[in-house]
Parts: sequence; C-alpha cells; structure tokens
Amino acid sequence: MVEFEPRLALASLSGESDAEWARAGEEYAGAAFLGGIALDEASRRAARKLVARDRTEFLPDDPLDFVDRELAKLDDSPLLVGFNVRSATVPPIADAAEVCASHDAVLEVNAHCRQDELCAVGCGESLLRDTDRLCEYVAAAADAGALVSVKVRAEVDGVNLVETAKRVEAAGAAAIHVDAMDAEAIVGDVADATELFVIANNGVRDEASVREYLDYGADAVSVGRPSDNPVVLRRVRAAVDDWFEAHSSEVMP
Repeated sequence: MVEFEPRLALASLSGESDAEWARAGEEYAGAAFLGGIALDEASRRAARKLVARDRTEFLPDDPLDFVDRELAKLDDSPLLVGFNVRSATVPPIADAAEVCASHDAVLEVNAHCRQDELCAVGCGESLLRDTDRLCEYVAAAADAGALVSVKVRAEVDGVNLVETAKRVEAAGAAAIHVDAMDAEAIVGDVADATELFVIANNGVRDEASVREYLDYGADAVSVGRPSDNPVVLRRVRAAVDDWFEAHSSEVMP
C-alpha cells in the first residue's frame, strides 16, 4: 500500500529530479518521485534527441546504477521515494523495480510524457493508447517486488482513463499519479472507480487548487514545475494540512 504524510508529493521533472532535488523539498513533502530516467536503448536514443533540442534529460552510462545510487542517497530520508522510468521494452522495468524494491521505493511507470521522440519508440503517452502493454509493465514491476505507481495524463484522445485505471489496478498497481490537464473532475472519477492511491497533479499552487483536487477525492496532490520553489511548497503544504485537519474524522486510506 502506498502511504505518506504529509499528503504532498514532489513530481518528477525530466533531468532535474534527483536526490539533491528531493532533499531540498524534504521539509515540505511526504513523497518525491525522481526521474524520469530512460532505461533501454530505444528510450535513451529518444532522450538524446530531446537533449539535442535543448531539453534536460538524465543520461548516465548505466541507468540502473544511477537509480540505485540516487535512491541510496535517500535511504535515511523520511520521504516515500519513487523513481519515474521510461522504457520501450518490459525487462528493464522489472530490473528497475528490483532496485526500487531494495530501497523500499516506488517504481513509477511513465505513461505520461508526450514528446514525439518518446512516443515514437513506445514510451510515455503511447502506453496509454496500448493498455495491454501498459499492464505488462505494471505486472512486471509488481512481480519484481516493488510498489507500483503509474503516471498518466488526462485528455488523451481515445483513452478512457477510468478504464485504464481499473486495468492497471488489476495488473498490480498501488497508485496512480494523474496529470489532470484541464479535466480536474477525472480525479474524482478515478478515485470512485478504484482503490488506487490517487495523486493529483497539474496546477497545484495554492489553497484553491489543493482543495479542488482533495474535494474530488484525491488522496494526495503533487507539485511539478514549482517543486524547487519553497514559497510555493510552503503554501501548498499549509493548504494540505488545513484540508486534512478539517476532514480528520473521515476515513483515510
């Protein structure tokens, strides 16, 4: 079961979210998702293309060693730590999940990134359009002993996110990390339809955004781009604390 307190997570930022980044937000958050990291040759080739057009990516010589080393730096952290991973093939997912399990960390399958280079090789958002393959990733990670989260995006044409959530839950996922885009109510639909731990993402900046997602039924919220901004993190943390204090009599997972 995925659980953390406070119910504020730091969401991965490609090429930026490492152990040092997580430590910087540790006093505000209960969880941090490092990465994303490209695991196999196809995803790494796509990541190199992204770097060539000025995006930031982690491209260590040995991705699994990088995952292991960054997680080890946080072994004494109070954070629940996860690692967001991309792969065009299943076996590296299982390998990374074993590393995560050895650190009591969450393996987060990236079915979220929408860059053309990543989607062309079968990573990121393309997984949302191929639920069978996404479930293979989830099952492989769960069978390797890791808690599994799936990072997804709302408003993808042809994708029923509620049905996808049901499928990944059946495959062994424990959490779903939902970038709600402009469809915030989808968070409530997923929460109502599954027993997954639901982390709501997108536009979490203040009391109003926190309250909206938690009122819909999210179990936690996450902060992405401003995750290195202590002013925003302090404000969001206060809003999370206030909401849960006001709803303390309700049953929490």
